[in-house]
Amino acid sequence: MKNLLLTSLVFCSLMVFFGCQRNAITGRQQLALVSESEVQSLAAGQYKTFLTTNKVAGVGTKDAEMVKKVGNRIIAAITKYYTNKGLSSELQGYQWEVNLVDNKEMNAWCMPGGKIVVYTGLLPVTQDDASLAVVMGHEIAHALARHGSERMSQNMVQQGLGLGISAALSAKPAQTQEIFNTAYGIGSSIAMPAFSRKHELEADHFGLMFSSLAGYDPRKAIGFWQRMSAASGGGKTPSLFSTHPSDEVRIAELQKIMDEMVKNYYQKP
Repeated sequence: MKNLLLTSLVFCSLMVFFGCQRNAITGRQQLALVSESEVQSLAAGQYKTFLTTNKVAGVGTKDAEMVKKVGNRIIAAITKYYTNKGLSSELQGYQWEVNLVDNKEMNAWCMPGGKIVVYTGLLPVTQDDASLAVVMGHEIAHALARHGSERMSQNMVQQGLGLGISAALSAKPAQTQEIFNTAYGIGSSIAMPAFSRKHELEADHFGLMFSSLAGYDPRKAIGFWQRMSAASGGGKTPSLFSTHPSDEVRIAELQKIMDEMVKNYYQKP
């Protein structure tokens, strides 16, 4: 038994050691047992399934066009930023899609490969394009920083599936897809564990940077998160808000970086 335990510990340690890689945008070492190409392929399938089983807001509607407009401006800013930094290869395989889904929950998410969904229930809280850009930038930053992939890798190690997505899907397809959905917060009924504080601070920083580069006033972030806090006052915490730090912590951290965002990145259209 002791030998088996020791062997397992050594195996897990080696898996973690050799499965780490440096994220190009955050500069942080991450556990990455799943390749970006694998996770993008799985995301494309899951995204298609989600859209066919949920009501997508009609093309040409005012709200749908607003969401696409904001999303496309942020995508353009990100593409330009990565190109200027010599990081275009980091966006390889990205086939951006932006959709508004008819759902009363206050939520949004972005999967690998740029698969983005905003729920209609979020729009009464965002209220304007700049506040919507804060949310979309934040969720896109999670994907670019590969936070979901990092969390999925951690969950796969915990459940003994540290073999890559293809092998894991062959061995335990339902369990692997559940791990993926949980890691990326897909669906309205999934109890998604919170991102770590480090993940949230990274997503706040880079998300606000991207939305600022797209020409959206980063100072709108403060009012938005205050409204999100108020929206949770009725006893039901919004899905987006439930996985994030408290409003006091988030606003305090945002205020620390606000001058930097306005001075270095905010470009009025």
